[in-house]
Amino acid sequence: MKLLVIGAGAIGGCIGAQLAAAGHDVTLVDRETAHVAAMQDRGLEICGPVASFRTRVRACLPEQLTGNYPVVLLCVKSQDTVKALKDLSPFVASEGFVVSMQNGLNEVLIAEALGEERAMGAFVNFGADYLEPGVIHYGGRGAVVVGELDGGMSQRVQALRSALLAFEEDARISDNIFGYLWSKEAYGAMLFVTALTNDSIADALANRQHRDIYAAIAREVLAVACAGGIRPEAFNGFDPRAILLGSCEQDAERSLEDMVAFNRRSAKTHSGIWRDLVLRKRPTEVVMYEQVLAAGAARGHAMPLTRRMKAMIHEIESGQRSLARSNVDELAGTLS
Repeated sequence: MKLLVIGAGAIGGCIGAQLAAAGHDVTLVDRETAHVAAMQDRGLEICGPVASFRTRVRACLPEQLTGNYPVVLLCVKSQDTVKALKDLSPFVASEGFVVSMQNGLNEVLIAEALGEERAMGAFVNFGADYLEPGVIHYGGRGAVVVGELDGGMSQRVQALRSALLAFEEDARISDNIFGYLWSKEAYGAMLFVTALTNDSIADALANRQHRDIYAAIAREVLAVACAGGIRPEAFNGFDPRAILLGSCEQDAERSLEDMVAFNRRSAKTHSGIWRDLVLRKRPTEVVMYEQVLAAGAARGHAMPLTRRMKAMIHEIESGQRSLARSNVDELAGTLS
């Protein structure tokens, strides 16, 4: 398969390297000059407990890209999606399509920009981090799911899934890709709350003092999805049905324990959100919740926790707030 990967960071670099090593025709594009230079010079190194290897890859800066590509994997931060779509559209083959391997609901933006027939959905939950130019840490396996936006079983989605088996042996096709994407939005809201602290993901979710707030913010997002006719899907310990049934405390506890266990198995201890705030000193993807909040408003859901979480993350980004467990206590006060 001939693929163009836009964004060679944690997600794009990890997937792109595995596919290239498996013999697929992969071109990686990234805007970080040093990262591209390292890949061109010595290849792309994947390290960590899941896989450890170096492979030669074709890599370039956005302004150096040429040619046409039948499959484009979009792996940039969600806030960069609109610009990336504008830049990559001339390089998508006439019958080609773009797959969002991102966080958020970027499939909607791809469909609006290029047409629904040229968009495909994907959900990924593996653990990886960009370490330095030319080096990606692959810390833990996780769900990989692809699907047509209309739920159809097309030849192209089957071909993409077959290619992705080189990366994740349990890669799947779903007729309900938006169910996975909305569940990821709910789980992602929980991860943003963990990033208000310096705790690891597992330690934060294991903190019984804050269990109610983690379940509550996920429930806010899931309620908006259900109001829009979406059936949220379970993955890697995250059980939307258990979390939605707030009266069934035992089921919600079980799901949280399963999420803790899943994250304990990963060498990626902290979220990419935390890394953006603490290590890379750059804006996070919290702006993706503007779509979620807009959907909530349209469906009559105020979403106070999600709204406040977003504001608190922005305060950390701007240096007005420090990371601390007390931030989660403050967020909990939103419900009182």
